[in-house]
Amino acid sequence: MQRSIKKLIFEKSSTDRSSFDFPSFKEKNTLPKKFLRDSLSAIGLPQLSELEVIRHYVELASANFNIEKGLYPLGSCTMKYNPRINEEMAALPAFSAVHPYAPEELVQGSLEIMHHVEKWLCELSGMDAVTLMPAAGAQGEFTGLKLIRAYHKDKGLQKTKILIPDSAHGTNPASSALCGYDVVKVSSNEKGILDPKTVSQLLDPTVAGIMITNPNTLGLFEENIAEIAKLMHWGKPKLLKWGLMFFNLISTKLFLLLMVEGAQGLAQLE
Repeated sequence: MQRSIKKLIFEKSSTDRSSFDFPSFKEKNTLPKKFLRDSLSAIGLPQLSELEVIRHYVELASANFNIEKGLYPLGSCTMKYNPRINEEMAALPAFSAVHPYAPEELVQGSLEIMHHVEKWLCELSGMDAVTLMPAAGAQGEFTGLKLIRAYHKDKGLQKTKILIPDSAHGTNPASSALCGYDVVKVSSNEKGILDPKTVSQLLDPTVAGIMITNPNTLGLFEENIAEIAKLMHWGKPKLLKWGLMFFNLISTKLFLLLMVEGAQGLAQLE
């Protein structure tokens, strides 16, 4: 099926058409002539009526795919639907209008909420600490990788590689490279998931960690995660053999299930 080609707003433009009229001023214009324009066309902007502008952007907006139209087929991101009540709460002025450099005594309410959220996430995940600093997934990846690098440096270890499955988020390789690591691709098996044997063949003392998205970008559950966790460790959560595990997932229920099934030893969770 051939998609219809939409006209650009510049292609809909007509000379001397305007969606508004500037009021006439009796006062003398004191601006230098070099800053004055003879007409709107000199600006280079499209010239349309107000109704044409509204119709153009409403048409573009309706062409965008969104969660109200259907499912996002992107693995762990598939389930990232925020209830509208959450969006409304996050948009409250007490949150959205807080200045980043506001004095601590003026943002105690926000700090208290952040403290409670960090505490709850630690209790749910079993992690020792939580940071709310990253504002997006890719920032979370980069933060995690910086922590991995800092950990190995503190232990006096020289680690240069990060294992990244071909079914992981596309930002994982970029984040790893930006952090100074060499990216090693881990191919999925015929089921579209990680095979522990493939992971095992790629392990060596230079591996700093592995970044796993679960469910992966194909929308499939990485059912071998517990075995892969054992490969990455000696079998004891705090005695590292090869490297750390960076785990990207969206379902808290899924993570709790993994903890019950014995995939402890995850160093980081996003």
